[in-house]
Amino acid sequence: MPMTKEELRIILEEGEGYRIEFKERVSDLDREMAAFANASGGRIFLGITDEAKVRGIFLNNSLKSRIQDIANNCDPAVKIILEEFENILIIHVREGTDKPYKCSSGFYTRTGPNAQKLSRDQIISFVQAEGKVRYDELIKRDFGDNDINHEKIEGFLKKAGISPVLDKYLLYKNLGIGEIQEGRVFYNNLAPLFFAKNLNDFYYHTVVTCALYQGKTKATVLDRKDYNSDLVSSVDLSMNFIKQYLPVRYEFTGEPARKEVPQIPYEALREALINAVVHRDYFEKGGNVIVEIFEDRIEITNPGGLVKGLTPENFGKISMLRNPGIANLFQRIDYIEKMGTGIERIRLSLKEANVPQAQYELMSSFVKAVFPKAAESSEITTQETTQETMLRLIRLNPYTTRGELAGKIGITADGVKYHLEKLKKEGKLKHSGATKKGKWEVLKGAGNE
Repeated sequence: MPMTKEELRIILEEGEGYRIEFKERVSDLDREMAAFANASGGRIFLGITDEAKVRGIFLNNSLKSRIQDIANNCDPAVKIILEEFENILIIHVREGTDKPYKCSSGFYTRTGPNAQKLSRDQIISFVQAEGKVRYDELIKRDFGDNDINHEKIEGFLKKAGISPVLDKYLLYKNLGIGEIQEGRVFYNNLAPLFFAKNLNDFYYHTVVTCALYQGKTKATVLDRKDYNSDLVSSVDLSMNFIKQYLPVRYEFTGEPARKEVPQIPYEALREALINAVVHRDYFEKGGNVIVEIFEDRIEITNPGGLVKGLTPENFGKISMLRNPGIANLFQRIDYIEKMGTGIERIRLSLKEANVPQAQYELMSSFVKAVFPKAAESSEITTQETTQETMLRLIRLNPYTTRGELAGKIGITADGVKYHLEKLKKEGKLKHSGATKKGKWEVLKGAGNE
């Protein structure tokens, strides 16, 4: 809509702001244009002083042509529309679609009512945030052929259903982990993230940290593991950690095999974990993906806010990839789909299991998925928890070992140890004799007698 006197009056009263700039003359106009293009766009009112006094400016074709040249000389050219209102020229600057924009004196963006020049580090952060530079596409010059774990390559190809080829460099190019130049492959960051002999040798901020806490706070850590062999292994090992400590019950349906029902569906937790690994900001080296198990919830957190283009309103509805190379390799082995359906699959999985829905904290520096644990089921005639199964097996064989329990129940030795210690603290179980050759005793009141 064209400018009106009433709108101008309001603008003059409110003064300069994030999208409004007053200029008495043409000087430094390119700086203001670049700043608006790098931000959310805005209007420059030529012929008005910083104090919001209308001085006016002589409007003619020469002035308009000069202003258009200034916009075109920015790198890349800034898109503008000129509007005349009485003796004021209004320059409408569109938000740029090819950021960042540079003027003759450098890079600027809009901060409140001012054009702020970007420092070197700010330019780097700006470019990263705009997706112009992607972490997974950067060349990793200190990573070479000798750093590749060929067993990981073979395992990946088997999972992906890809036949091995004789020309390994061509294979690496097709996987997207390197570029071939003059017969030599230059690896990018995807290579160490997925196929390094030891990822710790190159990056440590790529760790997935898993922690089990006592109670509902972080005051007491019962167990902690850091996984950093490669991204796929980190996902698999982290899921094993979750399965150790997430309460499950067993439903007996008449079939030979009992049905394991976790307190939170494994599918939902796995989807959230993969999302965290795929979408985290790998330029942020001050944090890592964290899986935290509390008495009443599980939290999965990844560094980096929402990818540019995502908002809290469209989160989970559209797909925007911060790390397309990482997403592509996970998709090849069917760990994810690229169409932005992960959040919806989590919702449906939780709904089908009739457990509380996940809550999401969307901050500028991290994204957190919070999974409340379902209340314990009151059905006891056809269902059995992990600890109930343990007590039943111990009653059948008081001399059973942790290893035997782990094999029969289907959890790790650490998981067995955790549940046994909990049963002892609750006064339901005690052990006498040597650690490996002693005898278990199920105490009265333990249930299932």
